[in-house]
Amino acid sequence: MRLVHGLRFAIGTLSVFPVRVERVDREVAGQAMALAPAVGLVLGAVCGLPLLLPAPPLLDAALALGLLAVLTRGLHLDGLADLADGLGSGKPADQALDIMKKSDIGPFGVMSLVFTLLVQVTALAGAGAGPAGAGSAGAGTGAGAGAAAGFAALVTACVTGRLALTWACRVGVPAARPGGLGAMVAGTVRPRALWPATLAALLVTAAAGGLSPLGVVVPPIALLAGLGAALLLLRHAGRRLGGVTGDVLGALVEAATATALVVCAMLG
Repeated sequence: MRLVHGLRFAIGTLSVFPVRVERVDREVAGQAMALAPAVGLVLGAVCGLPLLLPAPPLLDAALALGLLAVLTRGLHLDGLADLADGLGSGKPADQALDIMKKSDIGPFGVMSLVFTLLVQVTALAGAGAGPAGAGSAGAGTGAGAGAAAGFAALVTACVTGRLALTWACRVGVPAARPGGLGAMVAGTVRPRALWPATLAALLVTAAAGGLSPLGVVVPPIALLAGLGAALLLLRHAGRRLGGVTGDVLGALVEAATATALVVCAMLG
């Protein structure tokens, strides 16, 4: 029953899917963050549907990532912009955190959003228009293979982004401020949940790749690369701010997602 509470918390926090969250505490938060990659799998599968449309790969990719933003309420993108403004300000931790709490978006936030979305869309389009699908301008085997590759890349990226949350909320990572989502989930994921979640994510992405031209090797590599990029950003943000906040977590999701898509596009 406790696992159900964690799953509901994960779905309610990380998506717009309607669920009834009946219990909210740090134990449930830890379960939710360990189950975050499963929510990423669902998001990737749903948001990958536009990639099956008979449209140019760039348009398909934009529609898929637009749907992902809608289904996540744009919270991760908002966190990315807020963290960019806070870190870009060069202010001490307390002042940077105050900047991040403001509702407006500054120049660093705008630049980070534009750059990250541009990278994500073009990388996803590239993953779906690799050698398997490049030779066919219309429908057919090549186009279908390209759509399958793009679908696998998006699933991999969504799982990777949410696995970054699992790692960012592991025991030993403090919260930057006493209140908010960061304080609720920081340090709640124990090793006995962290490693099974990571292994499951690797297996799921390998399976997704095995059903597409990406193969079983590329998605796990992309996942590890995305997780590595997120952990580097977590280390930097932790040093500057003293720990994690909800904005930091959102930025980690976007950084891991973008990196995973880039790797899929480069290796696919």
